[in-house]
Amino acid sequence: MQERLHKFLARSGLASRRKCEGLIREGRVTVNGSVVTAAVMMVDPASDIVEVDGVRVVAPADHVYIALHKPAGVVTTVVDTHGRPTVMDLVPSGDRRLFPVGRLDMDSEGLLLLTDDGELAFSLTHPSRQVPKTYRVELARRVRPEHLRRIKRGIELEDGVTAPAEARVVDRTGRVVEITILEGRKRQVRRMFASLGNEVVRLTRIAFGGVRLGDLASGAWRDLTFDEVAQLRAASAPKPTPKSRPKSRPKADRKAHAPVCAKGRWRKA
Repeated sequence: MQERLHKFLARSGLASRRKCEGLIREGRVTVNGSVVTAAVMMVDPASDIVEVDGVRVVAPADHVYIALHKPAGVVTTVVDTHGRPTVMDLVPSGDRRLFPVGRLDMDSEGLLLLTDDGELAFSLTHPSRQVPKTYRVELARRVRPEHLRRIKRGIELEDGVTAPAEARVVDRTGRVVEITILEGRKRQVRRMFASLGNEVVRLTRIAFGGVRLGDLASGAWRDLTFDEVAQLRAASAPKPTPKSRPKSRPKADRKAHAPVCAKGRWRKA
């Protein structure tokens, strides 16, 4: 069965679909010995030989899906040029080329998904899919009700107004909030509360697209269940475009086209 080249590369676990498109543009991908620079080229994995930097790419029959409780102080990357500990140090990848789905700041902790399924990773992180991510936020000061209302309306940041988010206080001190966002901007939650004059003391992601952190210990990981993977696919499916209602004609226009009777016969005016 044929599929687009960049989708095949992502499905093989090479990288996210976006990064695979970059590899193709850079001329690092060949199909049957010829360099290809068009990501939309159709290939048949059963008969075509696809290579990246001279190494043949074969799509695995099954993918790996992992939930990791990322500790603070660990970098969300595959390789860190500064020698800092990365999330890949915490999971056994074997011969699988796992990579993190999205990012968690070095100072943040909580649920991080890792996989070799580039297609699903692309869908989960694409802005148009609006996959919900929930965080437990511990703050330096109490949250006022008007701040929660502003979060629900959207907050002006230097890179634009945030999408409406859900937020609620979850303890008696008023300094612990659960917030669910549909975006993935850099340090977004921290910047949102900073714009409200507050400071995030601790930030923990507790849910991603229906998958929950639960009681998974810090630094530990587990395989996702079949149902959890299905939830992720459902959460990252393309959102239906709302259909616009047809505009009604002006009253004067409707009156002009109303049928009238002339000499015993109906005709349009």
